[in-house]
Amino acid sequence: MDLFQAIKERRSIRKYKATPVSEEQLNTIFDAVRWAPSWANTQCWRFVVVRDRETKERLADTLSLGNPSTAAIKSAPIVIVACAQLGRSGHYKGTPVTDKGDWFMFDLGLAMQNLTLAAHGLGLGTVNVGYFDAAKVAQILALPEGIAVVEMTPLGYPEDQPVAPKRKELSEFVFYEKYGQGKP
Repeated sequence: MDLFQAIKERRSIRKYKATPVSEEQLNTIFDAVRWAPSWANTQCWRFVVVRDRETKERLADTLSLGNPSTAAIKSAPIVIVACAQLGRSGHYKGTPVTDKGDWFMFDLGLAMQNLTLAAHGLGLGTVNVGYFDAAKVAQILALPEGIAVVEMTPLGYPEDQPVAPKRKELSEFVFYEKYGQGKP
């Protein structure tokens, strides 16, 4: 699949078939993740792969009331919980070196983009889920201190293919020379 085609056709999938995801597919996806760029190549990302039905139910219970991804967390063959090792990305000798502090959210965003595009390229679906009780998720998964839960994504074969939402025009978010200035 062409990269630009994958970027344009990837969708947030909230309904999954029961068809299992193979270990080979999962390894291919995580191989794409490991090639994502990161601050000073710290690769602070950590992933927990959850297949157990009961654990997925418990994870779904951490989502906000009415979250449209709750059923997807429960029904997808796999839920991937994306975590970050704190105090590494955006740090030099243990000290944050930018006004942004810990850079882990940026690095995880890059890693998750690779993950979602690789999954889509294999015919699998994902949806980025961020509105949940991260402390409860950390407890369920027995995460050690210094590891933060960032997001979850179900992973599996899509039941259907949603229609693309309308996208902004480039002129609405691309400026030249100064903020708010259009093309010369």
